[in-house]
Amino acid sequence: MANKRRFDKRHYALQKGEVYRSDGIYVYRWTDAFGKRHAISSTDLDELRVKEQKVALNRLEGIKEAPATLTVESLYETWKNLKRGIKASTASGYVFVFDSLIRPSFGKKRVAQLKRTDVRAFYISLLEERGISMGTLDSVHNVLQQVLQYAVDDDILRKNPCDRVLKEIKVSYTSMKSAKKQALTMKQEINFLQYLYENERYKHWFPTFFIMANTGLRVGELTGLRWQDVDLENGTIDVNHTLYYFNHRDEKGSYLSITTPKTENGYRKVALTKAVKDAFLMEKAYQELAGIKSIDEIDGYDGFIFINRFGHVQHQGTLNKALRRIIRDFNIEAVEAGKTDPDNMLPHFSCHILRHTFATRLMESGVSLKYLSGTLGHSEIQTTMDIYVSKTDEFSQRENKTFEDYMKTSFLGSTDNKSETMNTSSLAEWIKISKENPEYI
Repeated sequence: MANKRRFDKRHYALQKGEVYRSDGIYVYRWTDAFGKRHAISSTDLDELRVKEQKVALNRLEGIKEAPATLTVESLYETWKNLKRGIKASTASGYVFVFDSLIRPSFGKKRVAQLKRTDVRAFYISLLEERGISMGTLDSVHNVLQQVLQYAVDDDILRKNPCDRVLKEIKVSYTSMKSAKKQALTMKQEINFLQYLYENERYKHWFPTFFIMANTGLRVGELTGLRWQDVDLENGTIDVNHTLYYFNHRDEKGSYLSITTPKTENGYRKVALTKAVKDAFLMEKAYQELAGIKSIDEIDGYDGFIFINRFGHVQHQGTLNKALRRIIRDFNIEAVEAGKTDPDNMLPHFSCHILRHTFATRLMESGVSLKYLSGTLGHSEIQTTMDIYVSKTDEFSQRENKTFEDYMKTSFLGSTDNKSETMNTSSLAEWIKISKENPEYI
């Protein structure tokens, strides 16, 4: 055993709990309120006493001493097992983010030794070495902050080392900030939808993406739609569930499941324009002609509308893959035709951008924020709007008519014949007007 002295080699007197070992290491030992022994060490006495002050402050404030073996991944497992009140899809996202981005490196860190600088260095490494986007870093921060907050709530840490780090990173990396999800312009939207309608290879996708771009449904809400959810006579969609794709890394594998809407406001009725109703009829006619029928039963739900040629329900992954192929071929044809101006090319976008596009069109058409929020199924809106505006069925139909009229005038607005009008906004007329505006092609 190392020889312990009450004085160090410089003959400095040591305080209670301090010892100086013959190997030149200063050690401070104490017993916590539960009778458990702890020790900290340093090669410098002044540094040791700074640590002692932190220990004294922790004991005064009731901060527990985290076991030396407690790592971030160990704390995560405890947090995950105790986490309640979240949807399965959200929990699945947490698991993916932690296992793929946090566990391999930062997960091995000891909780008791964590500092804000450690978190900052980790975030920077993800951005610069792993090349993740700022949006993905938001997801990492969301998980990590919740896990470490558990240690704060349980008096293991005095404060969360994640606090304010993401904000500082975003300020420092202004050039790396994730771009706001950009909706398609009116020209891009028309180009995209008209290309689908006129291209024999992709025409079967037209109803799916036309409906998505003109209802604002989340992709899981759209793919989970059944014919009994759509009232074509009254022009409404009853949104009461969503289809979710689980991609587990365990023995369960990947599977589809029906869940409740994302929020309570997700339960809603969405009004349809006549063009959208025509698109549903177009999808039904295509399936009847091709002899395709829905064959899946998922959690007691069947009769799905959007299915593949084998009768299986579509999901977000297959739709986004289809979009990538469509955008690729559209842009190749544009280049071959010499239309290389950015305005004539389609940007790379996902299904969710079509929801943003619909929201943008609504805002451009001048509908109220209350109608916009209700149609999209959002859970938050300004308190004054909740108090003074009531979303009735008549209100929805009137605002939907405003949107419908706006879409008609937008198509006609670029023509020289400003007096031209439309009596209805059927899909046939939508196609007719698109063809009469070659500058959108």
